[in-house]
Amino acid sequence: MKTKTQDVSTSPAEAGIGTRERVVRAASRLFQRQGYEGTGIKLIAQEAGATLGSVYHFFPGGKEELAVAAIQYGDREFADMLSAGLAGSDDPADAVENCARVLATALRESDWADGCPVTATALETLGRTPPIQQACSEALRNWQEVLAVKFRDSGFGDEDAEELACTVLSALEGAEVSSQVFRSEEPLLTTGRSMAQLIRARS
Repeated sequence: MKTKTQDVSTSPAEAGIGTRERVVRAASRLFQRQGYEGTGIKLIAQEAGATLGSVYHFFPGGKEELAVAAIQYGDREFADMLSAGLAGSDDPADAVENCARVLATALRESDWADGCPVTATALETLGRTPPIQQACSEALRNWQEVLAVKFRDSGFGDEDAEELACTVLSALEGAEVSSQVFRSEEPLLTTGRSMAQLIRARS
């Protein structure tokens, strides 16, 4: 049972964006940190600085519809983070290791709160809410494709690129959870080094 809610209130930078976008961003952060079941519409409205009526105006389907939009937002945000990390080097092994460092730094700077933006919601809603499951599946496929593109651009064939992308993403996802639990960057950094070795061995 959650006894304390993380502060994810609207930042000054978000104050100028539209109400719908503020609601989506607030929902994304709250679902990421507290899970789907632990987050109510009223809390989302409060954190977004919006009225409950405005939330339902933009999302007449309620929390489930909002969750899909929030996951799609988290999908894009995490994909951008992966892309930024991979852009750190033309060498795919070094790029993946750099990506792990970027994720580790972001996690530490969030005080270990902002891990994967879909994991908690995906596991809580498994088999119960198809639209949410679909959004989570699409997010994971999109992130895998970000990695696969990097590997294909680095000279790997399609099959090898897809296999490496699946392996690296799965490893980084698991390492993020471990880093959160241990409140340490080391699981992500160690995984980054190990994945770099694997990529070099497959080159």
